[in-house]
Amino acid sequence: MTPASSFPDLDDPGTDPQEVALAAAAVLAERTGAERHDVALVLGSGWKPAADRLGTPDTVVDNTDVPGFGAAAVEGHTGTISSIPLPDGRRVLVYGTRTHFYEGRGVRAVVHAVRTAAAAGCRTVVLTNGCGGLRPEWGPGTAVLISDHINLTAASPLEGATFVDLTDLYTPRLRDLAREVDPELPEGVYVQFRGPHYETPAEVRMARTLGGDLVGMSTTLEAIAAREAGLEVLGISLVTNPAAGISPVPLDHQDVIEAGRAAGERCGDLLARIVDRL
Repeated sequence: MTPASSFPDLDDPGTDPQEVALAAAAVLAERTGAERHDVALVLGSGWKPAADRLGTPDTVVDNTDVPGFGAAAVEGHTGTISSIPLPDGRRVLVYGTRTHFYEGRGVRAVVHAVRTAAAAGCRTVVLTNGCGGLRPEWGPGTAVLISDHINLTAASPLEGATFVDLTDLYTPRLRDLAREVDPELPEGVYVQFRGPHYETPAEVRMARTLGGDLVGMSTTLEAIAAREAGLEVLGISLVTNPAAGISPVPLDHQDVIEAGRAAGERCGDLLARIVDRL
């Protein structure tokens, strides 16, 4: 087995990020024995219990054994990549963590999982996250389809004169499919801030004025990279807490984890039924 450290460094400006993604996909193919995967799932805060409902992985790979990946940096995330065989013969590539923009590793690292999924053969990516809700009727534990986003990171994964249309970034067909599984699923606009601090009440009011329904620290950059790679994108947020100023209770990451645990079985069933139809 070739050690991950011998592959090109993703952080090197002279390195082609696609080359690193191909190297990572080759390692995953070697470790899993699968020539390709079909669906990729990126687990956000609170979503780990949900992934368990998809099935039992036959291979689990440590992130640090795969080129371009690092250890989990956030409580509630797992620093592994799992391969889950589905009864119909397809395979799901499950990322137990993501690299957040606030970790300071650069945008390439943030979107590396998505690019690796495309290199591994996936045509669909499901991006999940835990987020703050701007609508009082969406209490903790509410799953919300992402219909669109507002990227407030002042960054993009696209390099050079790369022009990509984001009109229907969150694939309408997949959102329709998700609503067939659960007709009560609401939709909303997700707003990504840089983090790692939570948003101020004034920033939350700004997000709401701009048309946002959800606020968080992930997802938008990955979605853009997925569109560039030709993947269909389904985004699902789990409201883990009211955003700052919506509730008088101070924000705490432990509340995010607990909300995910409480909603784990219900969200897991939803996710499994959706993935079964992708």
